[in-house]
Amino acid sequence: MSKKPNTTDQNFTALVEAVRQVHDVCAAAVNRTVNTTLTLRNWLIGSYIHHYELYGADRAQYGERLIDKLADALRPHKIPATDRQRLYGYINFYRTYPQIAHAVPQGLHSFDSVNTKEIFRSVNGKSYSTPEEAEIVRTATVQLEIPAEKLLNTLSYTHLEQLTALDNPLKRAFYEIECIRGNWSVRALKRQIATLYYERSGLSIDKEKLSEMAHTSAEKSEPKLSIRDPYIFEFLGLKASEAVSESNLEDALLDNLHEFLMELGHGFCLEARQKSIVIGKTRGFVDLVFYHRILKCHVLIELKVDKFTHEHLGQLNTYLTWYRKNMMTDGDNPPVGLLLCTQKDHTLVEYATANMDNRLFVSKYQLELPKTEELESFLQNKLREITEG
Repeated sequence: MSKKPNTTDQNFTALVEAVRQVHDVCAAAVNRTVNTTLTLRNWLIGSYIHHYELYGADRAQYGERLIDKLADALRPHKIPATDRQRLYGYINFYRTYPQIAHAVPQGLHSFDSVNTKEIFRSVNGKSYSTPEEAEIVRTATVQLEIPAEKLLNTLSYTHLEQLTALDNPLKRAFYEIECIRGNWSVRALKRQIATLYYERSGLSIDKEKLSEMAHTSAEKSEPKLSIRDPYIFEFLGLKASEAVSESNLEDALLDNLHEFLMELGHGFCLEARQKSIVIGKTRGFVDLVFYHRILKCHVLIELKVDKFTHEHLGQLNTYLTWYRKNMMTDGDNPPVGLLLCTQKDHTLVEYATANMDNRLFVSKYQLELPKTEELESFLQNKLREITEG
């Protein structure tokens, strides 16, 4: 924290700066505490399950159904983020980061006497033929192992969740170091993994130049704002919808878009806002989900306060494919996606159909849903009102 202000010569500007500084420092401290506590909670849950699987007195009667049974038993207790998918994630997290045992505070029971070599042999489903082989790999990567306190104080659980999904320990260590060094946001970490930064670095002759380019373009974490992480909101019992929007501007546009579509009276029935979808080990959020009673289909809407990219369209098509496979019932038509990309000087509206093969239905939804020109005009007007008002 900054030094104590000198009240004898303090002017109004200094007062404003002092208030701003104390707020930023305290907000960041609260955020670190909540992030660390959530990360420890998830690691400990993984620890308990792992050790029950090995030593539980009645484990045999549950067998492969253990996680399903545990998720069912926890549901009445309304403990957030303890569904089947998350529980598997906590187990993998525990097995990937056994060193966190050293950071568990006194009073929180952990199985820190675990044999980390045995954990290493089976991390993320990758098994080594012998303990000796596992030890060779472990020894090679332990030199790059980041201390538990450093991990907990600099990376959120959402960061660590992305890193846990990486099977290669050396690759994981690379992204850990780069993420901490560059203070990357979760979105920046995802982007660097998706664009194969690790692989490109291995092939690059001038690794320093590549690293400089990666860090220059990467989005940075803002400590006092990263509490908007969806996991944090669930942990604190707050609404996840408040956590996942990219900005206050996006929130305001979604609020207006929601009202606009409902007022059209063309059959839009709101089902969810920031609908959570888990596909494999990845969790995404659909900004708005409607069911259209005339078209008899879901309408998924994604708003990006950004220019159009094919990644945006690919993300929406992934959500549509998931809805088509998991949410359609008898009598439903395939879901329709609506991608809205907006900048101050340009707005793009694009419909997505996830490889829809029913041409008659495509013609029908074009008549029932708002025209692209109508949506573009609406978004431009609202964007102007919000940014100028």
